[in-house]
Amino acid sequence: MNILLVCAAGMSTSLLVNRMNEAATKKGITVHIEAHPVGSVASYGDKAEVILLGPQVRYELNKIKGMYPDKPVEVINMQDYGMMNGQKVLDHAIALLGK
Repeated sequence: MNILLVCAAGMSTSLLVNRMNEAATKKGITVHIEAHPVGSVASYGDKAEVILLGPQVRYELNKIKGMYPDKPVEVINMQDYGMMNGQKVLDHAIALLGK
């Protein structure tokens, strides 16, 4: 499963990536999660199965949905993002993929 997280600079989301990877290890599932700035979504979006936006770039949601109409694209819950709740964000990505 390939998950792409996009935020303003790709920095704050890297901690969330670590937490999501920890949650995936506990669940025994294999995932590939990357975090990148929203400006580089075109470089990484093709190989992602699901794209999650940080709340600070929610204004880009419709644009990115338009770029990837066949992929789930959603904004990360603000509370889960703020708390860096990797488990909940991972569970949401899995649910979006129907896995």
